Amino acid sequence: MKIIPLSEGTFTIDKTKVFVPFDTASDDLQQRPTGSLLVEVQPFVVITSKDVLLIDAGLGFSTNGELQIHQNLKVNSIQPEQITKVLMSHLHKDHAGGVSKKDRLGNFSLAFPNATYYVQKKEMAFAMDTGFPSFMTEEISVLQGSSNVVWLDGDGAIDGYIKYWLSSGHSPFHQVFLIEENGEKVFFGGDEAPQLGQMKRKFVAKYDYDGKKAQGLREKWWEEGRKEGWNFLFYHDIKTPMFAN
Repeated sequence: MKIIPLSEGTFTIDKTKVFVPFDTASDDLQQRPTGSLLVEVQPFVVITSKDVLLIDAGLGFSTNGELQIHQNLKVNSIQPEQITKVLMSHLHKDHAGGVSKKDRLGNFSLAFPNATYYVQKKEMAFAMDTGFPSFMTEEISVLQGSSNVVWLDGDGAIDGYIKYWLSSGHSPFHQVFLIEENGEKVFFGGDEAPQLGQMKRKFVAKYDYDGKKAQGLREKWWEEGRKEGWNFLFYHDIKTPMFAN
């Protein structure tokens, strides 16, 4: 498998849930509001013998009318139309902003028109009911009624080589993925395993739906990964997007 991180940059986020760009070379975290978290926003492409997978879809920011995630793909010689599957851990705006794109008339369409999107059905309902500021319902509503979406319910497998589990630590219907091919195992834990440092120490996050459960899951996955040689992908890690355990 080939793994390509698609960094959208480094940001701080505070209780307002607004993502503010942060330059690690010149900005001072102490000058940001108290309690600000420093995070990367980093979707991944995983190329297998069957698929060009996109795991989570970024913030959905655009430059000159083009989605940043589309720009990042093209830099890596991948056209958006080549993505075959989009695996969504959950629909918070920093993970799901790029599932759709807006035209000049303000209409939204799927950002990856040839892909099948895999989303927990109850996550979609929760997102639409909860709304702003955690979820941008206008951006994700395009998923509803689309023939490109496979609605998942609980745990299962996709095409026999992508396992998914309803983990429910960071948000009530959060899911994680384990991709297995030719003896390789790639694990994506979304916001329950967002950074390498959180895997190595006990850490209960106040921003999680069930912080203690998320902590326990990290310990479980880290141990399983150590035994089975998982390659971990970290969506919010500034320095270490990937780590082979």
